[in-house]
Amino acid sequence: MAQYYYLIAGLPDITLDDGKLSYTVENFKTEIYPELTDNDKKVIDLFYLQYDNANLLDLLKNKESSINTKGNYSADELLALIDGVKDGDQPDKKYPSYLFFFLTEYFQLSDDDERLPENILAAYYYEYAIGNKNQFVSSWFEFNLNVNNIFAALIARKYKYEIATHIIGNTEVSEAVKTSNARDFGLTGTITYWEELVRISEIHELTEREKKIDLLKWGWMEEESFFNYFTVEKLFVFLVKLETIERWLYLDKEAGSKQFREFIQNLKDDVRIPEEFRK
Repeated sequence: MAQYYYLIAGLPDITLDDGKLSYTVENFKTEIYPELTDNDKKVIDLFYLQYDNANLLDLLKNKESSINTKGNYSADELLALIDGVKDGDQPDKKYPSYLFFFLTEYFQLSDDDERLPENILAAYYYEYAIGNKNQFVSSWFEFNLNVNNIFAALIARKYKYEIATHIIGNTEVSEAVKTSNARDFGLTGTITYWEELVRISEIHELTEREKKIDLLKWGWMEEESFFNYFTVEKLFVFLVKLETIERWLYLDKEAGSKQFREFIQNLKDDVRIPEEFRK
């Protein structure tokens, strides 16, 4: 296992309450990523694939869309992938397999299919990431998916909206929250952070609630990576923390209130949960 003593020792200390950053997700991509081994780059790629997912969805709607340059692939590369699947080409190993599976299913969707492309893609993405051989990173994606699904289910139940349509994936936890009528979805004793999520779901102010969720995730990363001193896991955690802080730097209370109103309306319309709830 590669050890990155100097890289990690040189990283700045960051907290969720930082009001500014001297380092960014893009800095990491240009300065640290090139120094990693090929295997460790594949681990870090899992983080950046979230931007490729968003870019792919945008390009499917409009091939002239501007894309987020934080992703692993350029617009031309993603368009080539789209065209290749359309033409029935065999999967190109240049891309992660889940993108091919998603596009194959996407082009087979009927007009009356109520499933949302972003939810289908997210399910494939999480399945792919959870299947990674790196135990910490696999566990992080499973934890993140569980938190998002449980929280979405609690909010949907609170406002008496359909739960199943807003749940991602086919894990044991996702199936439980989709099918159980129990107060705890049958998760007490299985999910150690169940009660904390319940308390968070009862917070009315959206910005405070989102901060509590991020603090829960932050604490999980700190605890689970404690003994990964100079390995890729520590770099992965630093990258996720950077992304979290960057997101908060662009979120204020006014925007949060507007976001909450849109969230409830979307549940009412049975359309989708806003992207911010899938972070």
